[in-house]
Amino acid sequence: MADKRMSASAVVAQLKDGMTLGIGGWGPRRKPMALVREILRSPLKDLTVVAYGGADVGMLCAAGKVRKLVFAFVSLDFIPLEPYFRNARQNGAIDVMEIDEGLFMLGLKAAAMRVPYIPTRVGLGTDVLRCNPSIRLVDSPYDERQWVAMPALPLDAALLHVDRADARGVCQIKGPDPYMDDLFARAATKTFVSCDELVEPEAFEQGDEARYVFWERSETTGVVHIPCGAHPSSCAPLYGFDVKHFKEYAASAKDPAGWPQYVERYVNCSEAEYLERVGGAAAVRGLPLPVF
Repeated sequence: MADKRMSASAVVAQLKDGMTLGIGGWGPRRKPMALVREILRSPLKDLTVVAYGGADVGMLCAAGKVRKLVFAFVSLDFIPLEPYFRNARQNGAIDVMEIDEGLFMLGLKAAAMRVPYIPTRVGLGTDVLRCNPSIRLVDSPYDERQWVAMPALPLDAALLHVDRADARGVCQIKGPDPYMDDLFARAATKTFVSCDELVEPEAFEQGDEARYVFWERSETTGVVHIPCGAHPSSCAPLYGFDVKHFKEYAASAKDPAGWPQYVERYVNCSEAEYLERVGGAAAVRGLPLPVF
């Protein structure tokens, strides 16, 4: 079996300017933040980012990495609007395709199925169509009705974070919701996954462990072992999201010098140094799980 283990820097080396990049997770939950920080350390730019967004989107916007954003929301949950995304959106710094959660899912599903669009009633009679003239209506061949044709959202690459993975690319999510990570994996030409725990293949052969595997290992291009790699977002059942850190991060958006100071402390360092600066692995794993 192929050994798909690689470093975060090797992942980013495979990404190119102008790519369409999907980022899994949901708001402040199970985001591949260590991989995002590696992008922040790189010269990568002009990205089209596709995400149910959280601080991943906000940080990439703050760093000027984003040309276009395709999103259903960008939120930190208890902070309703992600502050750096808000700044970029209000200042017109990014192009956007703003759709609802259902259309976003159908766009990923269409890309995963390798079809150009999926017809749906979602969005009919709403401003989603007015604000997105590229989303068209199609006539049904079976009746006289028109349907929204949600276009596919194909990805050049997807970045995901999971609880456990093995060197073959088998990935396991034991949290209460896999979100749309399986669709991100299938919609992408390449899928790079960071994991909290790297295990032997035999770990997935015990009991009902295989039921927590949501996509085929053939969809996984590379695996990066980064303990606590989702921080400051959560990775249930291992740890919750870091409210204190998110408050510090959000407060920095109110100060013109806030982003450079945040970068100097939490980005311009190794992941080991980052983990130490946020309190260490034990502190991260002690963060309470969010209530769904």
